[in-house]
Amino acid sequence: MLSQAVVQNYTVSPGRPYPLGATFNGKGTNFAVFSANAEKIELCLFDAKGELEVARISLPEFTDDIWHGYIEGLQPGALYGYRAHGPFEPHNGHRFNPFKLLLDPYAKKLKGSFITSDTHLSYDTSSQQQDLTLDYRDNAQYLPKCVVINQQTICNSYPKVRRRDTIIYELHVRGFSKAQENIEPSMRGTFQALACDNNIDYLKTLGVTTIELMPVQQFVSEDFVLNKGLSNYWGYNSIAFFVPHQAYQFSSELDEFRQMVERFHQAGIEVLLDVVFNHTAEGGHLGPTYSFKGLDNASYYRLDNNDKRYYLNYSGCGNTINIEHPRVLQLIMDALRYWVLHMGVDGFRFDLAPILGRQVTHFSQNSAFFTAVKQDPVLNQIKLIAEPWDIGEQGYQLGRFPKHWMEWNDRFRDTCRRFWRGDDGIAPEFARRLHGSADLFEQRGRRPSASINFITSHDGFTLHDLVSFEQKHNLANGEQNHDGHNGNYSANFGAEGETDDINILELRSRQKRNLLTTLMIAQGTPMLLSGDEMGNSQQGNNNAYCQDNNISWLEWSNADQHQISFVQRLIALRKAHPLLNRTHYQHGFKVSPTTGLPDISWYNCHGGLMVEHDWHNSAIKCFAMLLAQTEPSDVQKTSQHDDALLIIFNAHNKHIEFQLPSLTGRWHVLIDTVQNTLEDTSDDATFTSSHYAVSPHSCVVLSYSHQPSLGDIFSSQQATLAVKRNTP
Repeated sequence: MLSQAVVQNYTVSPGRPYPLGATFNGKGTNFAVFSANAEKIELCLFDAKGELEVARISLPEFTDDIWHGYIEGLQPGALYGYRAHGPFEPHNGHRFNPFKLLLDPYAKKLKGSFITSDTHLSYDTSSQQQDLTLDYRDNAQYLPKCVVINQQTICNSYPKVRRRDTIIYELHVRGFSKAQENIEPSMRGTFQALACDNNIDYLKTLGVTTIELMPVQQFVSEDFVLNKGLSNYWGYNSIAFFVPHQAYQFSSELDEFRQMVERFHQAGIEVLLDVVFNHTAEGGHLGPTYSFKGLDNASYYRLDNNDKRYYLNYSGCGNTINIEHPRVLQLIMDALRYWVLHMGVDGFRFDLAPILGRQVTHFSQNSAFFTAVKQDPVLNQIKLIAEPWDIGEQGYQLGRFPKHWMEWNDRFRDTCRRFWRGDDGIAPEFARRLHGSADLFEQRGRRPSASINFITSHDGFTLHDLVSFEQKHNLANGEQNHDGHNGNYSANFGAEGETDDINILELRSRQKRNLLTTLMIAQGTPMLLSGDEMGNSQQGNNNAYCQDNNISWLEWSNADQHQISFVQRLIALRKAHPLLNRTHYQHGFKVSPTTGLPDISWYNCHGGLMVEHDWHNSAIKCFAMLLAQTEPSDVQKTSQHDDALLIIFNAHNKHIEFQLPSLTGRWHVLIDTVQNTLEDTSDDATFTSSHYAVSPHSCVVLSYSHQPSLGDIFSSQQATLAVKRNTP
């Protein structure tokens, strides 16, 4: 029979070591927290306001490095935190300080705010030894309290959009609605505002299938940002992996996030989360102690073997989570499953993902984390996206993640920017990116959808700024313009920043349409940055991580309605033409029995197949990609059927009389970016001419309908051999 004791009117028994966190079973609450190196863990209970500590209870049992205890009668809504006793020996990696209240790593809800205070530091700031001297001040009044919650139900409403059909829209929860005048001011910037009817209708009309939310796990601002009068707007500074960020909640109800996800699911839209499991908000050796440092610093973080006072810093944010430790890996796996099963999310984008694959120091596809995810019956069914770089040794791992993962493709981003900017010698690389980056991703089991194609993301210029600024303008960040990327591959086309010059404005608009069109016609999974469809600007700031203001918020009142319409129809066109999002890589080996055309081929402006000489001509900035229908199984129930699509790219500053391939049949204009709209489907857009006048700095998409004739030029054998020889 389990023993029990009465502590300050609370009946305490050993309870169970699993599940971790605070678990209410209908009669009381079980507490379980990991710490391999603590000597004692105390549970601290607080009054309803979270201001007064009303009880301090030592967890009575220690099982397999888990401290645990059961409090009879303790109900949901109870507020709590932990204090951990143990050695304060920074050189050995231990930073225990029982004077510091600590958050439960498994807390699902918090009450109260993070208040800036040097009492969060476990060391005496007045000591010349810095972090080597213990601080005896209590920080409880400056730290939010964890909340015991009821057991939660399982979500069952996932849209399950196929990978090849996915169109991602990256957005910031606060920035999306903060300046929306049709939403109640107090609600703006919240989960509830994001999921209002108008916004869901807007995203459905736009045509995206999947929204990717920038970090929504509870995060805090770093002191160096607060000291400048700014804040961590992007949110890549997590501290509570199970808690929806408090500032994004309109109500105090835990269900607000779940209800938002459910509303998107009912509209057929998936919700992905950008998650930060590479570091925490506790920083380096001089950083604060909120949770992990105080509970078991030596287990939760990767430390320098020469002196465990210091942290390995593959993240650039002061510390690196020690995912090789089984309990730390368990924490991350449990958090991921929680967001899927109980909050309903459809997948994750992992910030600085190579860190998750580092074994000791080097990246491996077979790391403990990747292996755990692959065998997990919940997580191996969802979308998993890697940001495939970190700042550590061999930190760039594009194309090297496990087969079922998707990856942000910065090679696509940079190549498209350079091609449309007019750089020399980019044509072969540009063709490879259009082809779905087979050189990076094609291997057994991987598909073109593994490449997340993007022109812009939260990190860098917006699309409008990409064609308006040649230099970053980050002075508002308070770092003398030293922060942010320098290699932006941008162009201003005649004036830095905003201008009234009509010719410059027209060219900028056309370049935006070129980039958007390229994004949507390339093989792979397109990702659109929120606001790019409406011409949103950050005033030339390419690192607006700390700008929670008009620099970052979407400018709804100044939205370019023509560009929104263009993006809507562009997305609709991608959905209607299955040749633009094929399931498998094509290499010209399959030939259409109807037209004799190979599945993919490349043409120069004279109507001939691109040959080696063409690809090595650095001055070539105009060529075309021909995609042909070769299998009836590729034809789906869509509004359009094409025998072929011809996409012409002209980055020259002159007109090109592009000679079309010698085919019998009819051509139809789908897109010409010299116009601000997509062409209609009337007979006026259909022609049989052998040439098409391609304007400077423009992209044209033509559909081809075959009309059988004895004069067909291509035989299956000839076309196949030609493409084998001439594909870059």
